[in-house]
Amino acid sequence: MTPFQLHVLTAVKPFYEGECVSLVIPTPSGLYGIQARHSNFVGSVIPGEMKITLKDGQVLTAAVADGIVKVEDGDVLVLVDTAERPEEIDENRARRALEKAMEDTAKERSTREYYAAQARLARAINRLKVKTHKRR
Repeated sequence: MTPFQLHVLTAVKPFYEGECVSLVIPTPSGLYGIQARHSNFVGSVIPGEMKITLKDGQVLTAAVADGIVKVEDGDVLVLVDTAERPEEIDENRARRALEKAMEDTAKERSTREYYAAQARLARAINRLKVKTHKRR
C-alpha cells in the first residue's frame, strides 16, 4: 500500500506525525477510511476509536474526542480535542468518570448541562471501550 503523510494534533500536543498507509476515524456517518490518493475532504470527528496503520503493518489505536479531519493534496490533518493510546488510559479513572457522567445525565438540569453530561458520558464510554479492546 502507498503511504501518505498524517498529522494528528490535539489541543495540547501532537499525537502522531508521519507516514501511514491507512487511517480509520469515527465520523457522524460511521467509521471513515482514508488511504493514499484520497480525494480532498473535510469532515467531523466524533468520540470513538481511531486506527492508524503504519507501513510495517503495525496498527496504532487511540480513543479520540470531537474534532475535524481534512484531506488535501494527499496530506491528512486530524485536529481533535484529545487522543489517547490504550496504555495511557487509567481504567479506574475512566470508570469513575463514567459513573459521574451517568449520574449527571440523570439529574434534572438545564439543556446545556444535560448535553455537557452526555458528551462526558460518550467520552468515558469510548475511553473504556478502547482500553478494554486493547486487552483482547
